[in-house]
Amino acid sequence: MEWDFGTLDAAQRYKLLVGLVVPRPIALVSTQDAAGVVNVAPFSFFNALGDDPPIVILSIENRDEGPPKDSARNILESREFVVNMVDEPIAAQMHACSEAFPPEVSELERVGFTAAPSRRVAPPRVAESPAALECRLHTHIPIGARHLLIGEVVWLHVREGIVDPTTLRIVPENYHPVGRFYANRYCRTRDQFTIAPNEYNRRRAAVGKG
Repeated sequence: MEWDFGTLDAAQRYKLLVGLVVPRPIALVSTQDAAGVVNVAPFSFFNALGDDPPIVILSIENRDEGPPKDSARNILESREFVVNMVDEPIAAQMHACSEAFPPEVSELERVGFTAAPSRRVAPPRVAESPAALECRLHTHIPIGARHLLIGEVVWLHVREGIVDPTTLRIVPENYHPVGRFYANRYCRTRDQFTIAPNEYNRRRAAVGKG
């Protein structure tokens, strides 16, 4: 099967893209409005883009009726946000944050998360998150009904035991993030495997295809 994307509407393109480009990391984004209300919302159009400068990207679509979602509005106004990573113990609360709460309602309080102070930005981080990246808005790129928001990471919080302090390598048995598929479908990351350097070439040579 194949499709000409120029003949599909946005909903059809969305279904195909989010169903095939998986799993995607989840950013549980905390922001704060001018009145001090903390918004927490999950986004899976998210990833890390580089380390010098250290940047991450969020893609946030406007509401169906047109205006920006609370997260995008708060980021554009304050130029600050926190990306809270999501692991298995907080997956259900993360999903609950995707409900369309009114702007004056804080998802943080509604789903039972705990606010923890950030070091360089005003929005708090989620204390239950295994890792939190404090970010300042680096670049805003409006594309159609979406906002591409590139944030520069200015501070990192990680739960004790997840990172080896000497090597800075992740301790895999202590970090179990979840990934997004589509709709309400997610995946665990416990089933991992490694591939040795040049393993592919070694195998080809062994069967006479070198």
